[in-house]
Amino acid sequence: MKRTLSLIVVMLGLLGPMCVRAATVDPSAIPDGTYTVKVEKTLDSKHIQVLMDNGSETTLVAGRSTVDFSKIQPSDQVKVSIIKGTVMVYLDLTSH
Repeated sequence: MKRTLSLIVVMLGLLGPMCVRAATVDPSAIPDGTYTVKVEKTLDSKHIQVLMDNGSETTLVAGRSTVDFSKIQPSDQVKVSIIKGTVMVYLDLTSH
C-alpha cells in the first residue's frame, strides 16, 4: 500500500507540469469574438494574463495603441473583444 501511494505521488509530480502546459492557449488560436475573462496578472500596460471561462490560461496583447491595461487589477472580470489574437477593445466589469 505504501509503495502504491508513493508511486501515485511520483506520477502526479511528473504529470502536473504537463497538465498546466496543456491548459495554456495561444491567443492566435482563440476564435474572433467577445469573451469574459478573469485577470490573473497585469504584466504591463499592453499584456495581461487571464483565465478564460473554459479554464484555460492565456496572455492577451493589446491590439491598438488606445488599449491600456494599466488600470486592470488581478481578479477583475473583463470583457474583451479579440480579433486575430489581440484585444481591440475591453470593458472592466469589476467596480472598484
